Amino acid sequence: MTPRRADRHAHHDRPRRLSLAFLFVTLAGLVAGLVLASRFYEGCKGAADGPARDVTFAVEEGATAEQVVDELAAEGVIPCGGFVGNLLMRGTGRSGDIRAGTYTLATGMTLDEAVRVLTTAPKEVPTADVLIPPGYRLTQIADAVEEALGIPADEFLARAAKGAFERPAALPARAPLEGFLWPQTYRIPKRDGADAVIQRLLDQFAQETAKLPWENADALGASPYEIVVIASMIEKEAAVQRDRPLIAGVIYNRLREGMTLGIDATLLYDDPTPDGELSTSDIETDGPYNTRMRAGLPPTPIASPYLWSLRAALEPADTPYFYYVLCDDDGGHRFAVTYDEHLANVDACLG
Repeated sequence: MTPRRADRHAHHDRPRRLSLAFLFVTLAGLVAGLVLASRFYEGCKGAADGPARDVTFAVEEGATAEQVVDELAAEGVIPCGGFVGNLLMRGTGRSGDIRAGTYTLATGMTLDEAVRVLTTAPKEVPTADVLIPPGYRLTQIADAVEEALGIPADEFLARAAKGAFERPAALPARAPLEGFLWPQTYRIPKRDGADAVIQRLLDQFAQETAKLPWENADALGASPYEIVVIASMIEKEAAVQRDRPLIAGVIYNRLREGMTLGIDATLLYDDPTPDGELSTSDIETDGPYNTRMRAGLPPTPIASPYLWSLRAALEPADTPYFYYVLCDDDGGHRFAVTYDEHLANVDACLG
């Protein structure tokens, strides 16, 4: 009987040893998790990574502290939003003191630094509205900025050519900024310089175009930069929405066939005699923007396209057309497959 009792005791010792081992592993994992959580928590108390840049930050009337924290994190002002960011906000004891208004913050701030600004009544900052319509070229944008903010157009253009900016994904490193300064009406602090204004317009382009189907570019045989080039031509050619996908389809059809595009708006962009009109000598000048003489795309965008033209460039109509002519009173075009049909349309519309 004694050996049996000994066996029974030995039998019961094994689960106890396994339970202790399991408990040890569980505790080790818990400690490691707490260490990682502590590091993340401490990291969230610090400053966000990356070079600092000014951020114009608006707190709307009625916004909650949680919303403010998440928006601060989204703008890169602070490193963390979500649960940890809001936990830290509650820890400041000042979440109820945030004031509605518009503030100038910077990326790379700590939450405490941002809260100090957001709980101080904002100073009135003189602003000006800058209107940039779709289809404006860089020189026109510079003129609009000079009129509204007093920044000399020459200075604006010089900074656009030589300044170091955070670029949208579609804009190659050495390419000019033409076509990527987003057209809309901005309210801009009058104290902002050319670089701040340019960066704001570039950031707006990136934000507005983030959800476009850029993945379509490969299937269309174009780079994202070329998509913007095509969209800029559509912007200058189309006056009514129904024409934009059709004009895009014509452009892609002619590119596939190796035909010249014949878009006069590109000639006007690089007009040898800049009077807003095309003379015979202008048309016969063999320059890089003469799409009557040269096949393929012009080297850069010719204007700032709006969302509708960018979408048309990414989602062109599947059409047999190769030609179009301005025809309707509302700015619409008449389209044709063959050159003879196009000549008939020209006679009917312009004759």
